Amino acid sequence: MLLNTKGLRCPLPVLRARKALKSVESGEILKVEATDPDSQKDFAAFCDTTGHELVSSRAENGVFFFEIRKNDG
Repeated sequence: MLLNTKGLRCPLPVLRARKALKSVESGEILKVEATDPDSQKDFAAFCDTTGHELVSSRAENGVFFFEIRKNDG
């Protein structure tokens, strides 16, 4: 599943990702695109506190790309 949060500021990208993860099966990956520079630390902290896995994080031309694996346990 791909979630586009470009143009949204903190905390909206993380809140939208949290909601989107509810419709993703355990073990599947949610891909998120964001433009908020704070999203890098926000998604890392989100995954640390929720137990989801931040599989990858990269930036390209002002856009941040995240892959989050949903963990239910």
